[in-house]
Amino acid sequence: METKALELLKECGALLEGHFLLSSGKHSNRYCQSALLLRHPEKASEALAAVVDKLKALRIDAVIGPAIGGIVVSYEFARQLGVPGMYAERENDVLTLRRGFSVEKGMRVLIAEDVVTTGKSTLETAALIEAAGGTVVGVGCLADRGESNLPFPVLSGTRLDIQSWEAKDCPLCAKGIPFVKPGTRRQP
Repeated sequence: METKALELLKECGALLEGHFLLSSGKHSNRYCQSALLLRHPEKASEALAAVVDKLKALRIDAVIGPAIGGIVVSYEFARQLGVPGMYAERENDVLTLRRGFSVEKGMRVLIAEDVVTTGKSTLETAALIEAAGGTVVGVGCLADRGESNLPFPVLSGTRLDIQSWEAKDCPLCAKGIPFVKPGTRRQP
């Protein structure tokens, strides 16, 4: 049975086919361009509502998403949960809280992501929260690619099965198909 989040991603044309260079450096044959769904507030709210139902048991004090992908998701989770929503942004290639955002000691924080792939941004956000004395209670996301081994629960609207390869093993490169880089993170 298809989840509402997956149905809406498809409806918005957010599941792309082709050859993609991911922010992890890996290559992929599909890409989830969640912004094509998240640009529609009503659809974003609907897609994330099922995740919010799962999140309520975590006793969340605040939500933080890494910029850019986590900003809209963080806002929507926070709105539906009735807690403050914030985002972390890069300053000198390090995720930081700016704009008056802060984590208080003992605060129970949910990390919000659009799509969780390797979990790199999620772990950077977790380190920021923990350094401030907060506790990461989990990750809420629109879609989980299932490639991360995060040390906290990942609650998602849908699970995506998308192949990815190291660049040297990419069958699309072997066929000479050029790639596009849709993400925002600089390549290592």
